[in-house]
Amino acid sequence: MTDLFDNKILCKKCDKQMAKSEFVKNGFLFRAMICSKCGNKIIHPVDVQEYDKFKNLKNKEFRVKMRLVGNSYAVSIPKEIVSFMHAQEKAMNEMVRLCFEDFGRVSLNFNEVLRR
Repeated sequence: MTDLFDNKILCKKCDKQMAKSEFVKNGFLFRAMICSKCGNKIIHPVDVQEYDKFKNLKNKEFRVKMRLVGNSYAVSIPKEIVSFMHAQEKAMNEMVRLCFEDFGRVSLNFNEVLRR
């Protein structure tokens, strides 16, 4: 299947051929076509759709159980989050970075290598 942006796209305002471009927003790479004459921009619809999925997941609150496993506690990560991260082809290693940020707040970072 051919990608939409593999075709010549003309600006609807000035009828000039648009050029491929990319930009990053909140860690997401967006593909775009930009008109060099008038500055009109078209963002790839698939990238917009994936970003909307990210925003919906980000604003969703999950209630998960904390379980005692040996001498440690375990918290399950909802499949919805892990599936989204795999779909974005981010580095998903077995090791994650865990930080005690503040009272009542712990963070997990999946795309940084642990340094010992």
